[in-house]
Amino acid sequence: MSYSEAKEKYAKLGIDTDAAIAKLKDIPVALHCWQLDDVKGFDQDGPLTGGIQTTGNYPGKAMTPEQLFADYEKVFELTPGTKKINVHASYAIFEKGEWVDRDALEPKHFKKWVELAKKHHAGLDFNPTFFSSPRVKDGLTLTSPDEETRQFWIRHGQACLRISEYFAKETGIPCVMNIWIGDGYKDIPADRLGPRLRYKDSIEQILSVPYDRDLVKPCVESKVFGIGVEAYTAGSAEFTLSFAATHEGVMPLMDNGHYHPTEVVSDKIPALMCFYPEFALHITRPIRWDSDHVVLFDDETREMAKEIVRCGGIGKIHMALDYFDASINRISALATGYRSWQKALLEALCMPHAELKRLQDSNELGRKMVLQEAVKLLPLGEIWNEYLRREGVVDDFGFYDEIEKYEKDVLSKR
Repeated sequence: MSYSEAKEKYAKLGIDTDAAIAKLKDIPVALHCWQLDDVKGFDQDGPLTGGIQTTGNYPGKAMTPEQLFADYEKVFELTPGTKKINVHASYAIFEKGEWVDRDALEPKHFKKWVELAKKHHAGLDFNPTFFSSPRVKDGLTLTSPDEETRQFWIRHGQACLRISEYFAKETGIPCVMNIWIGDGYKDIPADRLGPRLRYKDSIEQILSVPYDRDLVKPCVESKVFGIGVEAYTAGSAEFTLSFAATHEGVMPLMDNGHYHPTEVVSDKIPALMCFYPEFALHITRPIRWDSDHVVLFDDETREMAKEIVRCGGIGKIHMALDYFDASINRISALATGYRSWQKALLEALCMPHAELKRLQDSNELGRKMVLQEAVKLLPLGEIWNEYLRREGVVDDFGFYDEIEKYEKDVLSKR
């Protein structure tokens, strides 16, 4: 089937596929740098901590800023649409012989990230790194009862606010700064309130430093559990939602791997839209737990995209990928996840949402169900291929051939 034939099929339902493609092209989605090097970063040689881990040892991992940037370039080449670059503070780049601890980080340590973003006309998002550091004491950072430890991590968060503002000023695109900690306990705690009160105070101290609220969009991310913190995490969903609701200018961030296995974020998106003018979303694929598998064009991914589009969330929900798989080619992992989310958004933009809503509101539920099932077999693949063609990006069947060539020419020589 040709694109023109597919376009006609959608037109019968009142869908303009050209308009959908044009809109999708301009929706920014952040690509996370930590997929390309297994969350290692450049500022320390210790283990990955904070209740997270990568699995696998596929060859060709980026081990230097230059290698990671080269891999990013390849991902950009293989993916359509508007992108942001999502950076963790642990990816600071120091001059030879230089090193500072995380509470002393400055914009100059991220100058090369700005150069990469400007080259691709991309925005930058930022994350303080509250893990993988000898300054984490007893697994705790912003909730630590040791005041010296807690103040160190508060200073780190404040430094990251200044860097986030620098990102926004340099790129001309607002920076989402996400606060996430892995603080918690492996077994049942004796005090659940104290760590959360310290966490609340710590975030308030971080946000007390001056910053331009039009340029920096701070958010707080929840977590239900992590490896080694199975019984309790201070930054629960209730905590982060309540903090964002009671602190002006702070957004909640939902990661669809950070909930109980039977919860789905697609249902939470319209709930939050009733109360928050904007919020952030990390898109991953949990299998039985927060396992951060590569995002695929699966049911929940598609359902999240539908809710964003049908609820008018484009421009209000800040979207970013967040996963890390070390068992496969890392470039394919990052590019596949991005392309899968693009497919989900395209499908959502090509659905007759107004008619489906009308059928629901008029209680024509049988007809609604039939239409919901019918649109599943519409020729979305032809619309997707046309989008790739217009963006000058290789199609799905030639996609991995490009990756294999890069692996042979570049990754295998590392």
